Amino acid sequence: MMQIRPSSIAPYVAAMALGMGGEAELCQAAEPAYLSDRGDGIPTSLLGTYVREKEFIFYPFYEYTRFKKFEYKPSELGFTGEQEYFGKLVEREALVFLAYAFNDSLAIEFESAVHASADFTKAPEDASSLPATIRESGLGDTETNIRWRYLKETQSRPEVTFFMKTVFPLQRDKKLLGTPVWEFAPGVVVTKGYSFGTLAGRLAAGYDTGEHKVKLDEWAIDYVKRLDSNWRFALSLEGAQLDEVSLIGELQYTLTKNAVVKLNMGVGVAKKAATYAPEIGVMFRF
Repeated sequence: MMQIRPSSIAPYVAAMALGMGGEAELCQAAEPAYLSDRGDGIPTSLLGTYVREKEFIFYPFYEYTRFKKFEYKPSELGFTGEQEYFGKLVEREALVFLAYAFNDSLAIEFESAVHASADFTKAPEDASSLPATIRESGLGDTETNIRWRYLKETQSRPEVTFFMKTVFPLQRDKKLLGTPVWEFAPGVVVTKGYSFGTLAGRLAAGYDTGEHKVKLDEWAIDYVKRLDSNWRFALSLEGAQLDEVSLIGELQYTLTKNAVVKLNMGVGVAKKAATYAPEIGVMFRF
């Protein structure tokens, strides 16, 4: 009887594995360990989301945001009064996020709250002529973001990505929705993968054509961990100042090769931050 050696059937077994979807697993295994949580993609402005070379991302999502302590001055809402108060604000937004990577270093994003509403309730102690409630609806914040990966991560060196965010002044007549002036926010993201997960630090300055001064726009410390082939977990501590800090958690579930469900919840841990802000959407990759 002819004897079949294991080495002679190995190529056929490998071919069968590739035909049954093993190719993706082999490619994953070929990636360095420090990329196991995120893959070799450019970090986007969305938590735990990366865009690969020549890849297009389409992400429609819904976000609900509630402020129990919304800081305002009556003058900021078009009425007389410079004293600061804390009212209540509820925002509801249907948003669209798009991203495309031209190569492995350069990507562009577009994000817009295509329909948004804001319900404001003034503070009980506010005796100004400001109405007790104000409601606005329409187009919300709309922005673009250019991402440039300056350095790729290696075994010993972190990844460095620079970005420039531009917010368009599309709501000059509204006080609660959108942005009345041009806003620019250059920043940097430094990322490093470890055995326990991937860490990233983010810092951005801000400038707008209304106040004409540079200030801190945002800072964040992000954590991302792939739990298995379908699930990924992300956590972020972010803010603009010490009294505007939020803790954000997100679960991502891979439905198919091209679709991922994102479940996100932000909770304010400082006085002026949003009290809570849940978000849900399905991300499509092409």
